[in-house]
Amino acid sequence: MDKRISIDTKVCHGQACIKGTRIPVHQIIRMLANGDTIEELIEEYPSISREDILACLDYAASLAEEELTPIDIFEEGVNIC
Repeated sequence: MDKRISIDTKVCHGQACIKGTRIPVHQIIRMLANGDTIEELIEEYPSISREDILACLDYAASLAEEELTPIDIFEEGVNIC
């Protein structure tokens, strides 16, 4: 992931981007969530590869990872409000 994703305060206001581009990770994730395929993204952005897109997914997954999932919190009776 670190070979394909970069964070630079001088590029896209410090947002995580595909290294060597100004394509933010969140844009790729959003497009995938909206039904675009990896092949369509590569066609739309010829400067990126399948591996770049998979690195975006890996980066997003690492941000979403938590020690306690919401289900665990409710099962334990923890009040989060």
